[in-house]
Amino acid sequence: MQETDEELDALLNKMLPTFEEKMPFNKLLGIQIVSLHLNEVKIRFDMREELIGNFVHRILHGGVIASVLDVAGGMIAIANSFQQRREHLTESERMQGIDKTGTIDMRIDYLRPGRGDYFIATATILRSGRKVAVTRMELHNDENLLIAVGTGCYLVG
Repeated sequence: MQETDEELDALLNKMLPTFEEKMPFNKLLGIQIVSLHLNEVKIRFDMREELIGNFVHRILHGGVIASVLDVAGGMIAIANSFQQRREHLTESERMQGIDKTGTIDMRIDYLRPGRGDYFIATATILRSGRKVAVTRMELHNDENLLIAVGTGCYLVG
């Protein structure tokens, strides 16, 4: 019997503690997952002194922007790979698939300085296959200004 999208969403949401609490770099960035579904992930993080790259203008470091967009892209690639592989895998086997995901290539376009009290990163799937997924990511600030966009290519199988 094939799982429904709702059942897969429920399984994905069991992964939230893994991304927020078990990955030290994600904890360092202060990543909070707002939502994780088969078709979109939404991540929030607050501006903090430690994340500033340009101390004169007090803007977010470009590496932080790229890192958060990479996390969002990787998460949606994993989520979509669950949908691609609807065969009879146990929850444990699916969770082990997380460690097989890796970034192949990523491009970030910085559109505005990273100013804001908090930021929201979103990611969606452009194309997903058995081994590779391509994603689209965006970062907005608390005023919903688009700060950066990106595309990422991820190994998922």
